[in-house]
Amino acid sequence: MAHLHFTQQLARFLNVPTVEVAAPRLRAALDSVFAQQPRLRGYVLDEQGALRPNVVIFVDGARCRELDDVLRPDSQVYILQALSGG
Repeated sequence: MAHLHFTQQLARFLNVPTVEVAAPRLRAALDSVFAQQPRLRGYVLDEQGALRPNVVIFVDGARCRELDDVLRPDSQVYILQALSGG
């Protein structure tokens, strides 16, 4: 199963432990997590279902460009919220 890791920036707002998900694509994996944690969706995706500009996702060490990226059964997915400010 793919492992989804949500960084500490998101953990400030929600309880988001590492989640194991059996899903063939990133969007399906995220939808599975959002079904369990509905409030998390608004932190990661915008109103049209696209990745928010301040969120970056890495799948197996490579930056994700599409939510339809394929996941392997042992994929490691890191969801990060960019920090801003001075």
